[in-house]
Amino acid sequence: MLIRIAQIATRYPRAILLAAAALAILCGVFGATAASHLKSAGFTSPDAESSEVERLLADNFEGASPNYVLLVSSEAGADAPATRAAGTHLVDTLRARADVKGVQSYWTAQPAVASALRSTSGKDALVLAYLSGDETDAQRTAGELTEQLTGTTDGVTVRQSGIAAVYHDVNKQITHDLALAEGVAIPVSLVVLVLVFGSLIAAALPLTVGIFAILVTLAILRVFTLVTDVSIYALNMTTALGLALAIDYSLFIVSRYREELANGLDPVPATIRAVQTAGRTVLYSALTVALSLAVLSIFDIYFLRSFAYAGVAVVATAAAAAIVILPAALALLGHRVNALDIRVPLRRMVGRSAPDPMAPLVPEQSRWYRVVTWVMGHSVPVALILVVLFLALGSPFLSVKFGYPDDRVLPTSAASRQVGDVLRAEFPAANSGNSTTVVLDGYQGGPGPVGEYAKGLSRTDGVSAVLSSAGVFVKGARVAGGPPGMANGTGEYLNVATRVDPFSPAGEAQLHELRAVPAPAPALFGGAAAVNADALDSLGKRMPLAIALIALATFVVLFLFTGSLLLPLKAIVLNTLSLTAAFGAMVWIFQDGHLSGLLGFTAVGYMTPTMPILMFCLAFGMSMDYEVFLLSRVREEWLASGQVVDGVVVRTAKDNEHALAVGVARTGRIFTAAAVLMAIVIGAMVTSKVSFIQLMGLGLTLTVLADATLVRTMLAPALMKLMGTANWWAPAPLARLHARIGLREHADAVPAERVPAGRE
Repeated sequence: MLIRIAQIATRYPRAILLAAAALAILCGVFGATAASHLKSAGFTSPDAESSEVERLLADNFEGASPNYVLLVSSEAGADAPATRAAGTHLVDTLRARADVKGVQSYWTAQPAVASALRSTSGKDALVLAYLSGDETDAQRTAGELTEQLTGTTDGVTVRQSGIAAVYHDVNKQITHDLALAEGVAIPVSLVVLVLVFGSLIAAALPLTVGIFAILVTLAILRVFTLVTDVSIYALNMTTALGLALAIDYSLFIVSRYREELANGLDPVPATIRAVQTAGRTVLYSALTVALSLAVLSIFDIYFLRSFAYAGVAVVATAAAAAIVILPAALALLGHRVNALDIRVPLRRMVGRSAPDPMAPLVPEQSRWYRVVTWVMGHSVPVALILVVLFLALGSPFLSVKFGYPDDRVLPTSAASRQVGDVLRAEFPAANSGNSTTVVLDGYQGGPGPVGEYAKGLSRTDGVSAVLSSAGVFVKGARVAGGPPGMANGTGEYLNVATRVDPFSPAGEAQLHELRAVPAPAPALFGGAAAVNADALDSLGKRMPLAIALIALATFVVLFLFTGSLLLPLKAIVLNTLSLTAAFGAMVWIFQDGHLSGLLGFTAVGYMTPTMPILMFCLAFGMSMDYEVFLLSRVREEWLASGQVVDGVVVRTAKDNEHALAVGVARTGRIFTAAAVLMAIVIGAMVTSKVSFIQLMGLGLTLTVLADATLVRTMLAPALMKLMGTANWWAPAPLARLHARIGLREHADAVPAERVPAGRE
């Protein structure tokens, strides 16, 4: 198949390149509006109990759980005439809109509620509202209201917050961050590519394919928004991943093409050979990354599912561009791929001759060969030291804590974040971000049992007050009458105000205590603590299946690639080790707060639970990118080694070591450069102002760099040296299976025969 694709690409190169240019333009135009159709939520299951509570409150109680908050601040105080006038004007403006429900404020609420809507300092007061519609509608409305209502007039400042405003700000911030990250990554990647290839022409090819992949990615995301919910966070990762993989895959193919030219092949045969060999590696790499990302579809939250279908699509796009479009460009360029070599004038300036790009590589004379030979000579201590190092780096992950993201994922310069800080500090009873809502759906038993229930809830440690139709309760005592609207023909709801961080272990313990209080009817729990518990429960149930599926997919693909039983197992173990180290570093940095000042985020003592899952699937697939590339050349050298004895190809441990050293020598420079390029593209996300995007960018960057350096050039060779010829062994049934269905570079490839016992 690959040979046929290469033959078509080299036969009709101009037509393919013109079609690709037209497709890129169309995708760029169509995908330009993708960001405006993406959503900023999707962290919870729609089937969760907390999601049901949110729907009941929206449908039956006029949006009793506010998702939009206006903080009105004045040095003159909340009761000053100017402040009161500003507050009542906000209330009137909100009530005049059909898409706003349940407007409350300090100046218009009953005394029992009003006191909770004024800050402890007396200088701030709140206006609360529920913006109707789905998440996208609520965020759009929040943006319109923020433009219209916020600002400073006559000494009164109005700022916005609430979940709708927070997600609107996150959406806006991520769109800005993406443009900045790409603006950094693309020129820096070009510089690195020039350093790798020397030739400006050769360096421009992977970058051009990467830009093509970005444009197609945006169009793919736009298509998905027509049929399903897609998270705004997928925009960052899929564009970054599309650029990184397109550059990686193109780098592999261009490098092999130049190598074949140096070996004496003409451009067209060199192109076909490059696609036949490096293209096969690209296909296997794309398959492993795509399968790893596809596993995310088993989770029932669209934040993760977005990465599944969008990620698979962008991987396929990057691979297709590298296998179809790039060969067409190589066929047209021919030997001019080495043109504009900047090393020539630079070396002339210092009196040195430039390297000949057409000179064939002698692996035994390279630095990589010497490094791997040294590693294999010290394989036991190298393996032990690196395993201990990875485990030590991963040890902080043993103390990981998970929590739902709130406004603190934004920088302190964001207005919604500033208001969130004020709510936590000055409004302990009105901070809807901390409170728990209990719905007694269908309850019609009167105020007596509800009062007893509210009294019991108020005795729970950390609860500051319980609001119910039967009254306001504090520490088991009724202190005021209940606000209207908490009971109707559909049932009742209670609001439990708490001083406990809902995402902390204390918040989880408090939720268990609240659930244990006897209720007069089946009680449904919503609010931050319940959302957090439901999300963790949903993710925890599916995580074992996700890990098993990734491990199985990796094993099957690598078995088809190598015919070995042990190499896939080794790859899984090594990937797990590098991921363990990255996860430990993320806990140390983002949960514990180290480097928070340098990176500009707020440590809250826990991590967003979806991030490790997403990082696991992405990093596992990307690590296989380099594993497949390395094993491809090692296996090629292994198959070319050995001696025929009595009609059987006999290969020894020395052949294994030589194949390993030569394979790394031929690929080490390339996959290290690929890792640096991927680290630049993925690492550009660290410039984001949204903390868990920073976490994902830094975590994946560390994983890729550690994998391409410590793992592929040191730990993997050490283990493969220790395993000897067993690297390529498989039980007889599996060996026969691979002989039938294993994929090879060409039909007459020499199979890797099993070494007879005692023949090593």
